[in-house]
Amino acid sequence: MAGNSFGQAFRITTAGESHGPGNVVIIDGVPPGIPISVEDLLVDLNRRKPGQSKIVTQRKEADHPEILSGVFEGVTTGTSLAILIRNEDQRSKDYSDIKDKYRPGHADYTYDAKYGFRDYRGGGRSSARETNVRVAAGVVAKKILQTAFGGSIIGYVTQVGHLKAEIADPTSITVEQVEKFADGSLNPVRCPDHELAQEMISFIDQIRKAGDSIGGVAEVVALNVPPGLGEPVFDKLKADIAKALFSIPAVLGVEYGSGFGCATMRGSENNDHFVAEKTDGAPVISTDGNRHGGSLGGISTGQPLVFRAAVKPTSSLLIEQPTVTREGEATTIRTKGRHDPCLLPRFVPIAEAMLAITLADHWLRWRAQCETVPDRSYDI
Repeated sequence: MAGNSFGQAFRITTAGESHGPGNVVIIDGVPPGIPISVEDLLVDLNRRKPGQSKIVTQRKEADHPEILSGVFEGVTTGTSLAILIRNEDQRSKDYSDIKDKYRPGHADYTYDAKYGFRDYRGGGRSSARETNVRVAAGVVAKKILQTAFGGSIIGYVTQVGHLKAEIADPTSITVEQVEKFADGSLNPVRCPDHELAQEMISFIDQIRKAGDSIGGVAEVVALNVPPGLGEPVFDKLKADIAKALFSIPAVLGVEYGSGFGCATMRGSENNDHFVAEKTDGAPVISTDGNRHGGSLGGISTGQPLVFRAAVKPTSSLLIEQPTVTREGEATTIRTKGRHDPCLLPRFVPIAEAMLAITLADHWLRWRAQCETVPDRSYDI
């Protein structure tokens, strides 16, 4: 009931608070023999960690993972895998003068309403600090997908405020485009449209200097996903991915494929038509488009899974805002501390992780139920 776990066959359970000793994830269902090292985990953790550029929070955290169990001689053992990431740069005093005030946009009031008690230091359990161990679990999930069927996942920023990139072909985007500019320098906003990325960086910096924040949209894509993953009705693949993305703090909207754009389309415009390539064995079935976003009936089609998440502006602001105390008295609040003026750059590896975790779960569920089913033949 506590809601700290996600997944069935590949299941993660996290614990920790933003200003506590650290965060930990326990991963169950990891197959044995998957190579995992601290260096593997650091690739994505370094993409998520704070302090990596001037347009993100300046909190300094190494986010160095400690593998506590489940790995021996560099490979997974098949038993529970536990990863710990310690907090090193908390400034709890930044929150002491607002401990009785409700921060607008935060979970302060709702935690009080549920528990009658809350950890006011940076939001406690509701803080996105908890997502660092999700990213670590996502690395493990990505390894499973790559080993199982050559699956890969890439995320990137498509919109910051009014600045919107038009990505005609999500499958053409490379990690190099997302992470670096053509000259090899860091692309801190992670938008593959490099000209627009420079505008986004300047815009975020203006917002930061004004003590405000800005929202945007990120797209996350899974490639080489085989058809047949997902369950009918309540455990649809699209539903579990949506839940995974909505579980990330600050996500206010999720869509896939044509998304809300389908509202203005006719069925003849939105439908993707099936096509078949004849082979010596069973024909290869695909579609002539991907407005369905890689999922039909909640089950993968073999086309790329394409999801987008709308991320709200950071709620913690240097600007003074009206609020109330726990006693209901009107007051004002100005949040101290170090906060992201835009969450999107560090959101990307978190979204990738949650998509990978969901796919690894559904892959293992499919393998448990359907892998022994004989090859199907089609009469086309």
